Order: sequence, then structure tokens, then C-alpha cells
Amino acid sequence: MSLPTLSQLLPLALAFIMLYLGLTLQQGDFKRVLLRPRALLAGLVGQMLLVPALGFGVASIMPLDPVMAVGLMVLVACPGGVSSGLLTHLARGDVALSISLTAITSVAAGLTLPLIVNLSMQHFISHASSVEFPLGNMVRSIFMLTTVPVLLGMALRAWRPLAVMRLLPMASRLATGLFVLIVLATFWDQRQVLFKHLPGIGPACLLLNLLILLCAWGLSRQFGLMPRDRVAVVTECGLQNSALGIYVCVELLHSAAMSVPSVVYALLMNGGGLAFVLLMRLHLERFGLRQQATPAP
Repeated sequence: MSLPTLSQLLPLALAFIMLYLGLTLQQGDFKRVLLRPRALLAGLVGQMLLVPALGFGVASIMPLDPVMAVGLMVLVACPGGVSSGLLTHLARGDVALSISLTAITSVAAGLTLPLIVNLSMQHFISHASSVEFPLGNMVRSIFMLTTVPVLLGMALRAWRPLAVMRLLPMASRLATGLFVLIVLATFWDQRQVLFKHLPGIGPACLLLNLLILLCAWGLSRQFGLMPRDRVAVVTECGLQNSALGIYVCVELLHSAAMSVPSVVYALLMNGGGLAFVLLMRLHLERFGLRQQATPAP
């Protein structure tokens, strides 16, 4: 009997992470998102306009092979990653806003992703190819992997709130552990690709991730967002659905080499995301200490 592969275990691990996030949410959290359209608009502008623009800038100024440049554009055309919800939670951000942004951008990617990919191929390698995306399958898969577990978790919390509250600490540790294992397993599974191409594409992916995090933070400040909304927007923009990027390159564009930026960025974005989580937690702890030290008027 063969052991399960990473591709088989990954969806189960991600589904559990989303289930845990659902356990931390209530219906009122999503109502509050709808009452703050400015935060939702900022996240959509960041994910659907800012991220592709920064990707095009990096692909244009860095000395990349045209195939790598197109692969980088495939990555930035993808919606937010599923793990953005967990990192938003760990960074004390608004999880409901993060999940809402992931759902909207995942559906919109059925239209925006083919457009960006075709324009990028025409620009970087002077070749336009009509890319047909299985929109129904993609939306259905993302729905089953994200929305269904979140709704199930919310239903469990509404049904057995006391039991859920007792289980939350253990579920939190398990979800965080699974996320770390996903990062390590992805690194190990793709280690040969990473070691081979990291010197070439690595600096471009690192620069892109840093620019996205900084510019998304600046964008959220320009929109005047509250700290928890700002965290959600930055995390959502910084974490792309690299698994979808790999699928598009390998299965639809029939270019394994083109998927390299998605593989490399998957490793770097999680490192950048975890660093952002630590910075936000330290910031909130210091802010809390300052609040306690300030005498009441």
C-alpha cells in the first residue's frame, strides 16, 4: 500500500485550516465586512491591479528569460492564496475580510487570468495563445476547499459554542502545525527545481514579494483602513495561489519551466508572510503595553 502524496494530502490540510478559521468566525463578522466597503475595495484594488502591475514591473526590469517573465505574470494574475486566511488570523487581522477577498478574486480570475496571461505572452515572447480555463472546475474546487469548510466551522460554532471554544486552542496549534508542514513539504517536494532555478528567479521573486507587502501596506493606509483591515489586505496581496499558477503553466500552457516562478515564490511568500505575522504581533503587543501605561484622563 503506497503512502499518500503531497498533492493528495495538501487539499485535506488546507481544508482543515479553513475549517479552523470557520470555528473562529460568526455570521456577524461577514456583515461587518459588507458595512465597510472601503476595506473590500482596497483589497480588490490591491489584488487585481496593484499586484499584476508590480509583477509586470519586476518582470520588465529584471534580467529574466522570457519564459520566466511570463511565468511570473501567471503567478501575479492568480487570486489570493488559501493560506492567507490563516496568516491573517495569526497576525490578528480581519479573517472574514481575507476570506471574502479570496472568494471574490478566485471567481474573477476566470476572466482576468486568461487576459493577463495572453497579453504577457504577446509582450515577452511575441506569441499570443488563446488559453481556455476550466472556470467551472476551478470555481468549484476553490468553493469546496475554502467556502464549505468555513461554513461548516461556523455552523459547528453556532451549534455547540461551548465545545468549540474548548477545542479552539488545540485546533489552533494543529492548524498552525499543518501550515508549517505544508511549507516544509512543498520545499522538499520541489527541492530540485528550487535549487536549480533559485539563483536566477529568486531575486526577482524576493523583490516582488517585498514590493507587494510594502505597496499593499501603503495602499491600505491611503484608503484609511483600520489596523485589522490593513493586515488582511496586506496578507491577501502578499500570498498568491501558487498552486493554481503551477497548474496553469503545466497543464494549460504545457510548460513546466514556466511554473518555476510559482514554485519559488511559494516558498518566499510564506517566509515573507510569517515575517509579517511576527512584526504585526510584536507591534500589537507594544501598542497594548503603551495603552496600559497611558494613564486614564
